[in-house]
Amino acid sequence: MEAAFKVVIPARLGSTRLPRKVLLDLAGKPVVRHVWELARRSGAEEVVIATDSQEVCDVCSAFGADVRMTSAQHQSGTDRADEVARMAGWNPDAIVVNLQGDEPLMPPALVRQAAALLADDPQAQVASLCHPLERLDEWLNPNVVKVVMDRRGYALYFSRAPIPWQRDGATREAPKLPSALAFRHIGLYAYRVASLAEFSALSPAPLEECEALEQLRALTHGLRIRMGITDNAPPRGIDTEEDLRAAAAHLSS
Repeated sequence: MEAAFKVVIPARLGSTRLPRKVLLDLAGKPVVRHVWELARRSGAEEVVIATDSQEVCDVCSAFGADVRMTSAQHQSGTDRADEVARMAGWNPDAIVVNLQGDEPLMPPALVRQAAALLADDPQAQVASLCHPLERLDEWLNPNVVKVVMDRRGYALYFSRAPIPWQRDGATREAPKLPSALAFRHIGLYAYRVASLAEFSALSPAPLEECEALEQLRALTHGLRIRMGITDNAPPRGIDTEEDLRAAAAHLSS
């Protein structure tokens, strides 16, 4: 079903791996502007950029975005999205898609899909997406987050490790990709406003800190994450100079 939804784009300037990445030039525009433009094409009722940087605020305001200054103390983009929802007074049942400010190549259709997935499942607190992994090197890459699901489509676990591991016929030296079961997680989340508030009030979990994956906090505390499978796999977000060059090449092709 078509779902009414809003998009919040957390845009933090203080990235460690690629400093100032949301403001870096990509095909003549700041990275975050590409994200804002695709979010507007997704059909969202509102698109808000959330930042703790006055410089980001000034740049985004100059190209016409709705920007909200949020606390510099937030540990995650989800916390930043929760502050925006509270400031705006959004209805607890409203659906908010958290779209990171370093995802300039995310297809707008996936933003809509995540929102619709949550709207269709009243038992889920969160919805997200994944796609089948077909390359062994990606499955083994710790920068590619993997997810395993139950038969109803709820996430069981997320990991940077190659999961699930095929016990028979595989060794550490000669791993085997379990192609029918291996999925890459796409870092796009839909929440209800009430679930955003619930998540932000939770304490960080040991599994989350171990894997450096925020979604493990939700699973640890019993929140249900409904996963949707897509074949429309987006390129990786912008984390390195190599990612930035690859995104530029993609946009020019």
